[in-house]
Amino acid sequence: MLCYLNGSLIERSGASVAVEDRGFIFGDGVYEVWRVVGGRLFEMERHLERLRFGLAELRIAEPDIAHPDVLSDVASRLLASGGLESGEATVYVEITRGAAPRSHQFPAAGTPPTVFMMANRFVPPDELRTRGASAITVDDVRWLRCDIKTIQLLPNVLAKQAAAERGAMEAIMVRDGIITEGSHANIIGVLDGVIRTHPTNHLIFPGVTRAVVLDIARRLGMPVSETAFRERDLPRLDELFIVGTTGDVMPIVRLNDRPVASGSPGPIARALYAEFRAYLDASCGVARAA
Repeated sequence: MLCYLNGSLIERSGASVAVEDRGFIFGDGVYEVWRVVGGRLFEMERHLERLRFGLAELRIAEPDIAHPDVLSDVASRLLASGGLESGEATVYVEITRGAAPRSHQFPAAGTPPTVFMMANRFVPPDELRTRGASAITVDDVRWLRCDIKTIQLLPNVLAKQAAAERGAMEAIMVRDGIITEGSHANIIGVLDGVIRTHPTNHLIFPGVTRAVVLDIARRLGMPVSETAFRERDLPRLDELFIVGTTGDVMPIVRLNDRPVASGSPGPIARALYAEFRAYLDASCGVARAA
């Protein structure tokens, strides 16, 4: 399969970056992941806006790939090269500050950023969604700029590994008694009939799927409050689910080895997923099965 690296399409197996690349040395970079259906990138502009925000916050020069026409062209070529023009896929973009002698401050002006992009086949976790997933809680030990989608993901990796070692799908992070988000997705709870989720600030990542799902909930007349719920609220939740690029809307039916509410996917999560899936397909120009 091909990938895109610094302006060229090359075989992925032969792709390499300099050992002094600041992404490798410092985790000095950002990334973005798009869901692709039928060869079309879902919510391309929202993801691009988030990518540009991260580049601006880290003061990394914006490369050509951050422009819609360039991104669309490269994505189309990668998808075609991998036979991914039908069905579902993901497109991953990573941009680092580039290669330079190791020094904590920024390298000399004009150092070109490193730009990497690849596409992969994706199979939605529909079977797991039908029965519901499990999760654990972990302390949120990440830095205080979680709104930037950086490649510094070691706390997320450790949280996800802790979940895997307990047979769970996800780790739900808790900071000062407040539920923030998951290792790789946003968290939504239903408490006393109200959809609750942490507000978008520096403590959570502003998920695109989160925004779409909340818009759908409001359109359906569901009560929504972007107010965080607390760890002590978990036993009282009517429902708990995660929302993200590769999970869509995923019900959490067991938390820390105990059932959430009835222990089955709840009606709100099921309704939101159905509407989200319809919107995803329609946005990508895919006709729904009758």
